Amino acid sequence: MKKVAVIQDLSSFGRCSLTAAIPVLSVMGTQVCPLPTAILSAQTGYASFFCEDFTDKMHYFEDEWNKMDVTFEGIYTGFVTGKKQINNIFHFLDTFQTKETSLLVDPVMGDMGIAYKFFTDELLGQMRELVKYADVITPNVTECCLLTGLSYDKLHSYSNKKDFIKAIEEAGKMLQQETGAKVIITGVNPPINLNEKLIGNMYLDGSKTFYDAIPYNGESYSGTGDLFASVIMGGMMRGDDLRKSVQLAESFLNAAISDTSLEQTPKEAGVNFEKYLRMLL
Repeated sequence: MKKVAVIQDLSSFGRCSLTAAIPVLSVMGTQVCPLPTAILSAQTGYASFFCEDFTDKMHYFEDEWNKMDVTFEGIYTGFVTGKKQINNIFHFLDTFQTKETSLLVDPVMGDMGIAYKFFTDELLGQMRELVKYADVITPNVTECCLLTGLSYDKLHSYSNKKDFIKAIEEAGKMLQQETGAKVIITGVNPPINLNEKLIGNMYLDGSKTFYDAIPYNGESYSGTGDLFASVIMGGMMRGDDLRKSVQLAESFLNAAISDTSLEQTPKEAGVNFEKYLRMLL
């Protein structure tokens, strides 16, 4: 069975990061080897939470795994707390990444045009270096703007869907050319057309661009980006066509979000994805 080292936080509540990645990758036939960047009682969208930063403990995992002489077919990075953690990831890659190792970087830095509280210019600089090591990058629109310098405000000033999509595609091509990675931009919500809200994902493989959109309920839930990226990583490990993995992730999340909306689950609690894991088999 293929093994994936998943480097991100463990939040007990919020259905995100490791609590999203572990079940998704497991049901898709991959052994998950977590390397926590932080331990939280609940994800940071909750009004109150406890957080234990694991920056200075990450090397213990690397050292012990190195003693075990383990290898990983995949490495998947998500939430990090700052520049020092990315430096730790660079060291981890030096130890465990080979030509046969697939690296997915989910550059978690912000959403809805707002950078997260831990965001700094130093973190952005390091993240721009980290994505250059990746085979696949899964930024949301905000993170794509941060990585490429595209103005989020200017992007959302477009009233024409065609102009909006073109601007994102140009940014995605820039990111793809700078990194050599395949780029999947998530949470693309163009201007409302005929009162219909849409949300979609754009996949750029270096030669073609694919964009799919589905109806959007206007809500933003914790962990959907983590679930999406986890399906992509699982598909990479199975050797699935990446575009088909994008479509599978969309169908999986659409079902989970619809269920969550019907149950009126609080946004910070994440989406009810558990009962839909069978879709990923």
